[in-house]
Amino acid sequence: MNTTAPLILLAAGGTGGHLFPAEALGVELMRRGLRVRLVTDSRAVRYSGLFSRDMIDVVASETVRGRSPIQFGRTSLMLALGTVMGLRLMRRLRPAAVVGFGGYPTVPPLLAARLAHIPSVIHDANAVLGRANRFLSRHADAIATSLPGVLDRDRALAGKTTTVGTPMRPAILAAASTPYAPPDPTGPFRLLVVGGSQGARVMSDIVPGAIERLEPSLWKRLILTQQVREEDMTRVRAIYDRLKIHAELAPFFTDLPARLAANHLVVSRSGAGTVAELAAIGRPAILVPLPGSIDQDQFANAGVLAEAGGGLRIAQTDFTSDRLAAEISGLAAEPGRLGTMAKAARSAGRLDAAERLADLVVKVAGI
Repeated sequence: MNTTAPLILLAAGGTGGHLFPAEALGVELMRRGLRVRLVTDSRAVRYSGLFSRDMIDVVASETVRGRSPIQFGRTSLMLALGTVMGLRLMRRLRPAAVVGFGGYPTVPPLLAARLAHIPSVIHDANAVLGRANRFLSRHADAIATSLPGVLDRDRALAGKTTTVGTPMRPAILAAASTPYAPPDPTGPFRLLVVGGSQGARVMSDIVPGAIERLEPSLWKRLILTQQVREEDMTRVRAIYDRLKIHAELAPFFTDLPARLAANHLVVSRSGAGTVAELAAIGRPAILVPLPGSIDQDQFANAGVLAEAGGGLRIAQTDFTSDRLAAEISGLAAEPGRLGTMAKAARSAGRLDAAERLADLVVKVAGI
């Protein structure tokens, strides 16, 4: 790589929803001959994608977890320390621009970029701007959103906002090339259940009961793949073994894009990355938004796919074994409806988001 090429610093929280779009942009920027590095918190050091350890810089950060004076003081101190570390990083690396992908670990490097007069861009994948990005939005030179209309009501921000979509990593782009094939009415029915990068206990609580309520004729057709937390594994496996369900269970799937493409129906949380990937690949889904979040971002994300006709949104209060069994049974009995949903989901996806975001970053950086 040309060590004199301009450097773009990518800042992201340490979860897949933030890291995967950063990786996708990094791939596109490197394809254009630019250098990239990732600045994040300690969680992402375990990340094994595009960014090797020698391409990662860690800065101090802390998530806002409560309103007590002690918690607020600790968070403020850690973010201030991270900003000082970020300033040192800016002076050492001299990036042409800094791009933030959300999460509190992006706050120190983006504030440091502002203080060092380095151009910055923030990207938000949700239908509602996240708290960290909302705080940074006034300081950024440009804002990129995955979905249209996110900031239309804020005149001060709408003028510097561009809709680009969610950058897709190479594995998703490869999976998107696999066309959807509806299940044969008497053949295998492939069901994938996932709960985000950390898993979701509600899936272990509800899905086994729903499977148990299906007609035995569907048990014989079912090929189930489910993400299950380690602490829930024994009880979930016992139910499927008793029912003689063909089930693969694991706490995490490293090849999730290929699994999304290989299944007829997906039951999932509705994080921004998951919804964007379902749309890019074009797979029908039953989406259960994470309840209790301040911004209700997952509820809004699921609404995008539901309104397009590519998914069903079920609030967690309505997500019962009876309800899920009824939905799975109905969809399994209507392959044509699944095919229509897959097509509708695909119509909501964007495969050129990395290129569009890279164009914006290059423009802001002036390179």
